[in-house]
Amino acid sequence: MKYLLNLLLFVLFFINSISAQVLEPVKWNVSVDKVSNTEYNLIYTADIESHWHLYSQNLPEGGAIPTEFIYDSLSKTNDFKLIGKAQESKSITKFDKVFQMDLTYFDSEATFTQKIEILNPSITSIEAEISYQACDDKMCIFESELVTFNLPATAPKKQSNIIDPVKWTSEAKKISETEYEIIYTGLIDDHWHFYSQIEGEDMGPIPTAFTFEDSEDYVLLGETSESKTKTVFEQAFQMEVRYFENQAIFKQRFKILNPELKSITAEVFYQACDDEKCLAPTVFEFNTSLDGQAQRTEVIGLDAASQAKSEALNLGVTGWDNYKKEAIAKKSNFTIFFLGFLGGLIALLTPCVFPMIPLTVSFFTKSASDSKKGLANSILYGFFIFLIYVLLSLPFHVLDSLDPEILNNISTNVTLNIIFFVIFIAFAFSFFGYFELTLPHSWSAALDNKANSIGGIIGIFFMAMTLAIVSFSCTGPILGTLLGSSLTSDGGAMQLTAGMSGFGLALALPFTLFAMFPKWLNSLPKSGGWLNTVKVVLGFIEIALALKFLSNADLVKHWGILPREVFIGLWIIIGIGLLLYLLGKIKFPHDGPFKKISFSKGAFIFLVAAFVVYLIPGLTNTKYANLKLLSGFPPPLPYSLYEKDSECPLGLNCYKDLEAGIAAAKEQNKPIMLDFTGYACVNCRKMEEQVWSQDKIYQILNDNYIIISLYVDDRKELPEAEQFKYIKANGLVKKIKTIGDQWATLQTVNFQNNSQPFYVLLNHDMELLNHTTAYTPNEDEYLEWLKNGLENFKK
Repeated sequence: MKYLLNLLLFVLFFINSISAQVLEPVKWNVSVDKVSNTEYNLIYTADIESHWHLYSQNLPEGGAIPTEFIYDSLSKTNDFKLIGKAQESKSITKFDKVFQMDLTYFDSEATFTQKIEILNPSITSIEAEISYQACDDKMCIFESELVTFNLPATAPKKQSNIIDPVKWTSEAKKISETEYEIIYTGLIDDHWHFYSQIEGEDMGPIPTAFTFEDSEDYVLLGETSESKTKTVFEQAFQMEVRYFENQAIFKQRFKILNPELKSITAEVFYQACDDEKCLAPTVFEFNTSLDGQAQRTEVIGLDAASQAKSEALNLGVTGWDNYKKEAIAKKSNFTIFFLGFLGGLIALLTPCVFPMIPLTVSFFTKSASDSKKGLANSILYGFFIFLIYVLLSLPFHVLDSLDPEILNNISTNVTLNIIFFVIFIAFAFSFFGYFELTLPHSWSAALDNKANSIGGIIGIFFMAMTLAIVSFSCTGPILGTLLGSSLTSDGGAMQLTAGMSGFGLALALPFTLFAMFPKWLNSLPKSGGWLNTVKVVLGFIEIALALKFLSNADLVKHWGILPREVFIGLWIIIGIGLLLYLLGKIKFPHDGPFKKISFSKGAFIFLVAAFVVYLIPGLTNTKYANLKLLSGFPPPLPYSLYEKDSECPLGLNCYKDLEAGIAAAKEQNKPIMLDFTGYACVNCRKMEEQVWSQDKIYQILNDNYIIISLYVDDRKELPEAEQFKYIKANGLVKKIKTIGDQWATLQTVNFQNNSQPFYVLLNHDMELLNHTTAYTPNEDEYLEWLKNGLENFKK
C-alpha cells in the first residue's frame, strides 16, 4: 500500500509538472483589518474554481499537503509576532478514497484570518508565502504564492463609533471575446453576517440586492448567482433565514456590446448584523475594470463635484486636545422598568388576567403534596412568568441599529411609524369591545394539556406559558405600547428588556404571593363590569399613543397633517371622550348598566379633567403653549398652525443652513453652536422646551450664540444638482440625496458620533470652545457649559 501511495503521488507530481503553466484553479486575494493600534488581522481569501477544492491547514500526516502560511521576516526581524494560528472559514470533512482517511477541504471559496501583533511601529508592510495543494477529480497541483500586506496608516486621535464589518472587492474574468464574468466578494468580520438575495418575506430581514446601470454597452446574462449560505431560524424574525458568514461571493455574467467599454458600474444593497444588533442598510458602489484589475474597497472615477462636496463635509475641526472628550453616560433604564411594572399592574386588572389569579393559585396549592412543596412551586411559577417576558425581548437586540449613515432608523422610519399607528388603533378598538384579538385556541389548549400531563419543573413552565398565551388578548396591546415606545427611544433593545422585565415582574408577583398566602384571595374584588371599564380606558390611551407615531411620520415627511395645535386638539377630544364615557354618557358593546360613581372613579375623573384643562393653553399662540410636562410628545413649537417669527425652537434665531450660519457668526462676531437634532427626537424636544426655555439659558443662546440646527432625519430631497456621492475613508460610497443624509454624514465625519441631541461650540476657525455635549437635563450644568464656551471665544 505504501508503494502504491508513493506511485500515486509521483503521478500527481508529474501531471502537475506538465499542467502548472496553464492551471490556476485557486486565486488569492489579501486584505488587512485593523483590530487596535498594535494588532491586525491578515486576511487571505481563496476563490476556488468549480470542481476543485483546497485543503485545510489541519490535516493528518501521510495524506494531502495542508495549506500553510510562511512569514520569512519572522525569522529575520522582530517586526511582528503571530497571535495563535490562522482561523479558517467553514470547511468540509469527508473520507478520501485516494488517501484512505478523512480530509478537510474547501469548495468555491475559503478565508483564512491570521491575527498579529506589531512590535516595530515603523513597519508598513508584511510579506508572506502561501503554500497549498488543490485537487479536482482527476489531478492535483502544488503551488506557492508570494503576497504582500500593506498595513493601514495610524488611526487619528479621535476614536470612532462607526462600524464597518464588510469589506468588498470585485474582479472581472474574460470568458470569451464578448462575455465577461464579474466576481463580487464580501469579506465579513467575525461574528457578523448579511443576508441572501432570496429572502422574500416582507417582515423578514433585508435581502442583499445588486443593481446595474442601464447601458447600451452591455446586457446581463442571467441572474446574479451567490455562494453557499447558512440557513438558521432567527427568533427576531420568527422564520428561517439565509445568510453569509466570513465571506460571500456573487457572480454576474455580461455580454459586451461596445468593444471600447473599460469598466462596469454596479451597486450592492445589504444589511449586516451580529448576534446583538443590525446596522442599517448600506449601499456600496463598484466600478470594476474589465482589464482584470481587482477593485479593493475603493471607488474609481467619481465625478469632480462629488469629490469636492465630500471634502467640504470635513470642517477640519481642531482643539480636540484642549478638552476631554465627554463620556456620554447611557440613560438609566430604571424609568422604563418602572413603566413596564406599571403596565403589568394594569394588565392584572384586565378580564383575561384577573380571573386567572384564583384559578392558578388553586391549581398549585392543591397539586402540592405538602405546604413546602406548594410554596416552592408557586415561587417557581412566578419566576417562569417573569422569565418568559424577559425572553420575549431578547430577539429585538438584533434590531438595535448603530449604523452612523442612517440615524434614528426606527424612530424616523415612515413606514414603521405608520404600521405602529395602525396597530395601536386596532388595539384600541379591540379594547372598546368591537372585536377581540386572540391567539389560536389550539395553542393555549396544547400548552394547557402539556402542563397537566408533564410533571415537575417542565409542567410548571408550561403553566406559565399557558397564562401568557391565554392573557394575550389583554396583555398584547399593553406590550405593543411598550414595544413601540421602547424601540423608538434612544435606549433601544436594552430599554425594551428593562420594560419587559418590569412587566413580567408585576404580572408574576400576585400569582406568587397569593399562592404563598391563599387567604388573601378572599380580599380580592369579584370580577365584573369594572374590568371592562379598565379595558375601555386603555383603548382611549392607545388612540392617544397612536397619534405620536403618526406625528413622527408627518414631521419627517413634512406632510403638515398634524401640526402641534391639531395634535393637542385631538388629545383634548380623546380626553373629553374618556370623560363622557366615565360619566356614563357614551357606551361600548360590553358595558353594563351605569352605576353610581365611587370615590376612586371620581378621583380618576378629576385627574382626566385636570389633564384636559392643562392641554388647552397648547392651542394658543402664547407663552403658555409650551406644555413642559409633555415635552417630546406633541410636535415641536415651530411646527404650528400659527405664523411664527422663527422656525426655530422657542422663537430663537437659528440657521438651518451651515454656510449661512457660519457667515452670520463671522458677521456678528459670535461663537457657533452646532445643534445636531431631529424632528422625531424626543430628547431634543425636552432640551428645547425644558432647558432652553429657562430665562438665563434662553438669553445667552439668543444674544450670544449663532445656533445652526441641523436635522439629521430630514427626508426632504436636495436639489438634484446638490446631490452627490460621499467617499468614506474606507472607500465605501454613501449617496447624499436628502438634507438629513448631508447633516448625518457631516456629524459622523467630524465628531464620530451619531446620537441626537448633540451640541458643539466652535469659533470661526472651526476650533472647539468646549467639550461636546449631548442630552443635559441639568439646567445649571448646561448653562455653565455655554458660559465656558463664550469665555473661551472671547479669549
